[in-house]
Amino acid sequence: MKLHIDENLFQRMPDLKLGIIHYTKITVSESPQMLKGRLQLFQEQLYFELDTKPFNDFPGIKEWRETWKAFGADPNRYRPSVEALYRRIKKQNFLPTAHTAVDLNTFFSLQYEIPAGIYDLAKTVGDIQLTLGEEEDGYEGLNGRFNSLRNILQLKDEYSPFGSPFVDSIRTAVTEETKDALHVLFIRPSMGRDEALQLTTACGNMFTSISGGEASCYVVDREDASLLLNSVDPYKL
Repeated sequence: MKLHIDENLFQRMPDLKLGIIHYTKITVSESPQMLKGRLQLFQEQLYFELDTKPFNDFPGIKEWRETWKAFGADPNRYRPSVEALYRRIKKQNFLPTAHTAVDLNTFFSLQYEIPAGIYDLAKTVGDIQLTLGEEEDGYEGLNGRFNSLRNILQLKDEYSPFGSPFVDSIRTAVTEETKDALHVLFIRPSMGRDEALQLTTACGNMFTSISGGEASCYVVDREDASLLLNSVDPYKL
């Protein structure tokens, strides 16, 4: 399976990059109390920080709002997922726990101030591309409604779009039946490649320490815009 970034995206955002983690043989289950507690504590700390700190003072949120604008989307109407999470927390509408995959994905997004998505690879079809949504692109999302992806970055397989730094689709949602998963970290464009790989590797380490299995970590950017998920040269954890 090939994953690549549409070369046209680099014309508007030369430093666009993804952190990619390919998980195999994982066990998705109810989160351990340690993870539940850590996620709750992090949200409580953010709540107090957000009481006096504007959203744009968080570098990740600011940068992803700028990225939205670079691709022609309105961040005030369709917010990057990380900003949506922070806004929920500001209202003290803390995120409930689901299972290890969702809870870790949420934790990584909050901790690193980036959008992130995790997808069941058994539910994808063929190769995967990061591209820009067009007028007809959209899907039923995890937010319970149809979401248009016009001018919004989207992950698209050979069947349809399934993921985005805006909101993810129901079709490829991870469940407790998932064994192989694709974790996509929408890295802040300003972050260097080495730092991006360190961040991606740290996430992969934490995920497998809780959910077992193996993780192969990559960075996809203008320098190397495509990869094979079964490549012989991944950084394996």
